[in-house]
Amino acid sequence: MESHFGIIKISKAYLAIGIVAMLTFGCKESEDEKNKITVSTVTYELSTEIFPNPERGFIHHYEATSEGSSLNPIDLSLLRSDNVSMILRLYYLEKFKDQPISETELQLIRKDMAALRDAGIKCVLRFAYTDDMAGMDAPLSIIKQHLDQLKPVFEENKDVIAFVQAGFIGAWGEWHSSGNGLATVENEREVLYKLLSVLPVEIMVQVRTPGAKKQIVGTAAPIYESIAYTGENRVRIGHHNDCFLAGGTDYGTYENIAADKNYISEEALYVPTGGETCPPTGNFPGCSTAEAEMRLLKWTYLNLDWYQPVLDAWRTSGCFDEFQQNLGYKLALVSAKLPDEVHTDSNLLPEIKITNKGYAPLYNYKTTSLVLQNTISGGLYQFDLAVDMRTCKPGSEITLNIPIQLRGVPAGDYKLYLKLADKSETLKNRKEFSVRLANKNVWDAETGMNDLQHQLKVTP
Repeated sequence: MESHFGIIKISKAYLAIGIVAMLTFGCKESEDEKNKITVSTVTYELSTEIFPNPERGFIHHYEATSEGSSLNPIDLSLLRSDNVSMILRLYYLEKFKDQPISETELQLIRKDMAALRDAGIKCVLRFAYTDDMAGMDAPLSIIKQHLDQLKPVFEENKDVIAFVQAGFIGAWGEWHSSGNGLATVENEREVLYKLLSVLPVEIMVQVRTPGAKKQIVGTAAPIYESIAYTGENRVRIGHHNDCFLAGGTDYGTYENIAADKNYISEEALYVPTGGETCPPTGNFPGCSTAEAEMRLLKWTYLNLDWYQPVLDAWRTSGCFDEFQQNLGYKLALVSAKLPDEVHTDSNLLPEIKITNKGYAPLYNYKTTSLVLQNTISGGLYQFDLAVDMRTCKPGSEITLNIPIQLRGVPAGDYKLYLKLADKSETLKNRKEFSVRLANKNVWDAETGMNDLQHQLKVTP
């Protein structure tokens, strides 16, 4: 038994390639004997280290008034060192309630998106017209006009937009107290479906209450597997709760508490949940209550900037780090069966098991690849795998066992890596946007790949 950087190679098995040999007698070696190769089983140790991963975890809240201040690149550059990979960016359009969005405002948004991209950060977007419950939002016709203006901005920057909150209606864009009478099912449907129509189809939108979604889409049935990720309006709508763990109905978030939570729990296998806490109506939510709620509702992100007394209570009680580790997805290697030697241009048959220890699944598709790196030249050979890591749901395990044709890989010794990269052309080679697996001593911080701790010999 060999211990290597927290990875234990526990067995050597023999795999015969080709047709099963018939029994032969004498000293002549069969073709199958010649083609036997050894396969190593590698097991991986789970890590409790806190680190940033794309589109999950604790977030910070940044808001801007019309034609206001842009995001500070220096501030953004420090976020990842605090294990933050995502922010909520809230734009108030208070100057444009009766007119088009100015070019200055559109350029502000574009500048912010570029700064996020440079810093290795993504955002949750929201737009609103007022932060006053007695204030006025915009008429429906203006909102639609603004959404048409924002369409090219969304398309240009879809790589750094993790999710979009429905916004626009009422105070803070939270769909209540609309001065224009927009807080009705009909108007909410108009705004939500218009927003979905101008967003790239892969971007999901979050609404403020489960009741609002049920009424808008016309069914109380949650999303199910066969329709998930199809691009239909219904399967692109998730949930955000800005009074999370406040107690009771969470200030009106829920109508039938148990039924609504079960609805979100099933929906959140496919669409995101997140938001922020607010002043509790009763007892402060303790660690066990908060953990159970986050796990039930599959929370993927939580605001660090509100409500501080709740967050501080978790810090004092010692569960804050646990939440920081487990919010969103937490993918980890379990074991792998990997051949020690293969012939060039033959099939490589890996068997890699991965589990999800987090509260939620991935919501945005990632390109999953097996990468071979030559130990002498450093040359990389990447093979994309036909797998969707979004199917690795919380508490489940999936196995990657897809044959890989090693076409064009020259003879030599290779280290094996697993890479989970952003699907966008702009970010696919950025390590900050690659998924780090939660194992000890597998993350290669220079390349953004996960070391499978195995060496493969490719022979002529």
